[in-house]
Amino acid sequence: MAPKLKTLTRELSKRGPHRVLRGNLALAGQPGVVYTPETGFNLPAVAFAHGWMVGSHKYEQTLQHLASWGIVAAAPDSERGPVPSHLGLAADLRATLDICVGVRLGPGQISVHPDRVAFAGHGMGAGAAVLAAAQRGDVGAVAALFPAPTAPKAENYASKITAPGLILAGQDDVDSLTSNARPLSVEWGGPVVARTVNDGQDAGLIEGRRLLGALGLGGSERKTQSATRSLLTGFLLFHLTGDKKYQDFADPDVEIPHTAPLLPVEPHSDARASQLLRK
Repeated sequence: MAPKLKTLTRELSKRGPHRVLRGNLALAGQPGVVYTPETGFNLPAVAFAHGWMVGSHKYEQTLQHLASWGIVAAAPDSERGPVPSHLGLAADLRATLDICVGVRLGPGQISVHPDRVAFAGHGMGAGAAVLAAAQRGDVGAVAALFPAPTAPKAENYASKITAPGLILAGQDDVDSLTSNARPLSVEWGGPVVARTVNDGQDAGLIEGRRLLGALGLGGSERKTQSATRSLLTGFLLFHLTGDKKYQDFADPDVEIPHTAPLLPVEPHSDARASQLLRK
């Protein structure tokens, strides 16, 4: 791995150069929050969907992180109950992106370019991001972070997405019943970067789990958040701004620290199975 990529990965895991502002999406009719750089016109933007039974406040530092790198980051706060509508969250995700594009943000010194937008989400929110992107074909990128099964199945809609995709999964969780990262990566209609995060956990992206930290068990959470923020930021900066400095984050063949390629499982052929049975 080139030293330049190591340095860039480390830089992107830390806060960027921009001062961050916070806004309330409810003022535009959608419960949620938006974080922006202090100033900037024609900025990129990402609409981010939360996981099951948590809200946008559990991703506050991740959203602020993106904004500090010049990306408007907005998150709806709907469908937080035990039986959420994934299609409803996808609809709110699209509405959130419409607000970012159609409303002058902050004190009037911030705007979003309509061609520099993306969807992202965590857990069930990753599935909602896929569902939203399948119904809106003009997004520049989609990020499914530690995706979990949804109803309807997000992988059944992934083939409709032509935008570049980023799929991340926990190293030990990728083949569990709570992850659909593999089928998503197989069915994705556009180019896709699929990786596992070493020592990462599906729930590790959720912030503020103070009990684990008090027990000395927060290391995996911090590693998950640091690696995810770096990968997500680099991926979005390349696809939404075209800055070639970050092109390695969009290349599935490039080795990136603390990750490994997420390879599809190849089924055994009938002939191979017969050989195994005869042994």
